[in-house]
Amino acid sequence: MRKILIVDDDQKTRTLLKTYLEKNQYDVGLAHNGEAFLAEFNRYADELSLVILDVMLPDTDGFALCKTVRRRSNVPIIMLTASSDETDRIVGLELGADDYISKPYSPRELLARIKAIHRRTGMDNAAVAAPRFYRFVGFTLDTVERTVTGPTGELVPLTGLDFQLLRYFVEHAGDILDRSVLCEETRGRDAGPMDRFLDVQISRLRLRLNDAGKKPLLIKTVRGAGYVFSADVSVSNV
Repeated sequence: MRKILIVDDDQKTRTLLKTYLEKNQYDVGLAHNGEAFLAEFNRYADELSLVILDVMLPDTDGFALCKTVRRRSNVPIIMLTASSDETDRIVGLELGADDYISKPYSPRELLARIKAIHRRTGMDNAAVAAPRFYRFVGFTLDTVERTVTGPTGELVPLTGLDFQLLRYFVEHAGDILDRSVLCEETRGRDAGPMDRFLDVQISRLRLRLNDAGKKPLLIKTVRGAGYVFSADVSVSNV
């Protein structure tokens, strides 16, 4: 069973989510504050398939926990926010969260998001015959190890969502990809008219690939159409 760790200071919410997710074949760990979450995370970090962080906690906040998790792991992160202000969502995404849900929400919505992330990260799919390595301008993306190395062999620090977005780009190199397609592939839903999620994600990925600036060479903006990954990409299994 895939293991999920949830931190939320509301006991009723924790109990409800645990019961609901366990009925759907997840192993669920709970924490009521940041200290308890970190103790559980340090104990089970290598076994976790996803963590869920409430932004508002009595002893810390979800942003601080997100930063701590990202220093150690690329485990997918969903953040829960009671704020209607998009600032919380943008901050969470910039810190490495993979998705967010605004309160109030239903357990069914959360389950759908969890399943979408697991599908995108390959946790719900058996291995299929596909190239292992994608190479472009000195970079190597390894679909098995889920890593990207740079031209001098250094590991490029990517979150799970960064990796998923880059993988989709290299698999569709040369194709113009519109915003709705990219949002659907990376978080399982369309972009709303005021949703800056994709802008933040692509800006962060460009920085990781040293492709930032007024005229990026790898991920190019096609005005009114979307984005295109313009580098030549080769594939192999060795």
